[in-house]
Amino acid sequence: MEKLVKMFGFLLVTAALVMGRESWALETCLQEQVRLRAQVRLLETRVKQQQVKITQLLHEKEVQFLDKGKETAVIDLGSKRQYADCSEIFNDGHTNSGFYKIKPLQSPEELSVYCDMSDGGGWTVIQRRMDGRENFHRGWDDYKNGFGNFVQKNGEYWLGNKNLHLLTTQGEYTLKIDLADFENNSRHAQYKNFKVGDEKSAYVLTIGEYSGTAGDSFAGNFHPEVQWWASHQNMKFSTRDRDNDNYSGNCAEEEKSGWWFNRCHASNLNGLYYRGPYTAETDNGVVWYTWRGWWYSLKSVTMKIRPNDFTSNIV
Repeated sequence: MEKLVKMFGFLLVTAALVMGRESWALETCLQEQVRLRAQVRLLETRVKQQQVKITQLLHEKEVQFLDKGKETAVIDLGSKRQYADCSEIFNDGHTNSGFYKIKPLQSPEELSVYCDMSDGGGWTVIQRRMDGRENFHRGWDDYKNGFGNFVQKNGEYWLGNKNLHLLTTQGEYTLKIDLADFENNSRHAQYKNFKVGDEKSAYVLTIGEYSGTAGDSFAGNFHPEVQWWASHQNMKFSTRDRDNDNYSGNCAEEEKSGWWFNRCHASNLNGLYYRGPYTAETDNGVVWYTWRGWWYSLKSVTMKIRPNDFTSNIV
């Protein structure tokens, strides 16, 4: 009997030890699961941070990305000279319009631009709308760095506000805006002393004397009673995610573009691409009010700059 009691006691102790080990193993397993889940969450967070960083880097490089379609090669001048703008390229004897590499004086890197060597030559194209293929309703970083098709003759693009600043701080520049409608009519507007501030100023716009055939939709001089809300003079640049206008709402969001909005605009050359007359909740088309009004969206726009004192060396 005593032997049976001892054996039963031994079995109980053994069972307790086995159950204890299983309990300890289960607890250890649960702890390990918690630790692994924490590691997974940490890795997921790091992956998301890396994805954000990659997106930011892509935005920074987007100024020269290649869009869809057949490429037009950048013209290789075969020279070690660096050109500050297209006027220098033209006066160095290169009179064919096309894409060239320039390097504004304070720019850390070269950039590809379309040089319009017609119309007197030497024009650096800073914006172009042709067919509505490119999305211009973008955020601050896109407009800062530039976006669009920099490899096709008729590609749509925005050169980038930081590049506009670097270009226009080199001297006094003239802005010429070429406009066309869907009835094969064309007009132009020209402004002396076009300048874009730096990012701290929100790329504030400064323009001088107007001349041309399209009317002055930039400075709003077409009527003194609307100038307080329609002029773009001294306006900061606004995008859907950076509201710098004088309007109680967000002009960039309502007008579907990035622009130097006031309350809101008499021009909106980065607006939505409609085909001529349009209807919408707001006048958000490609608009130059003094020519075709707020409810006509233009077919094409080219914004280009050249030094005020440009003189052609080409005979």
